[in-house]
Amino acid sequence: MVNTHTIRQAFHKSIPVMAGYMVLGAGFGILMRNSGYGVLWAFSMSLFIYAGSLQYVGIGLLAGGASILTTAFTTFMVNARHLFYSISMIDTYKDAGKCKPYMIFGLTDETYSLLCDGTVPEGVEPDLYRLFVTLFDQCYWVTGTVIGSLLGAVLPFSTAGIEFSMTALFVASFTEQWITTNDHIPALTGLISTLLCLVVFGRDNFLIPAMLLITLVLTLVRSREERII
Repeated sequence: MVNTHTIRQAFHKSIPVMAGYMVLGAGFGILMRNSGYGVLWAFSMSLFIYAGSLQYVGIGLLAGGASILTTAFTTFMVNARHLFYSISMIDTYKDAGKCKPYMIFGLTDETYSLLCDGTVPEGVEPDLYRLFVTLFDQCYWVTGTVIGSLLGAVLPFSTAGIEFSMTALFVASFTEQWITTNDHIPALTGLISTLLCLVVFGRDNFLIPAMLLITLVLTLVRSREERII
């Protein structure tokens, strides 16, 4: 029998993400509708791709008829940051069993921010708790997407600047993570590595080098911590 206390705690934990995802998902749905793609397209992308910033970028790829190679390369660049997310969650997810594939799939920036410290409320089943936090977050995103697509079909919207909402959410997630955890090494690694690569490679070419550098540094830090332990 499912532990209802675990589900309630997971829902309470996910409420801040609900506020952001409903709005951002709606923005994505509106942009999809204005680009000529209906609610089924928006729903399917949010269900099977579920990558907020990539979905925003994907609208342009779809509308522009991008090739498979271009789409794959763009996907890697946009989502490369998840490489170092996964490094820090290896121990946390190691005993998740059958739930692990979905939890890996659903590890968005905001879900990572909620779960990265590894702590869980008292009296909950840890893996089930993390599963439901992940599931609730995706439900919010899918629901917002559908609402936005339906609204975009009946109400006129100006889409200017909507894509900046993802940047705002990233900043909010970073701030929340900084406040709630005492380990600032991942955050500082991301900031310093990104700024360094931005200076060296320029704004058009810094993303991939920055992600590779971040992954390398966090891997080395993890290896050093394991040797100390």
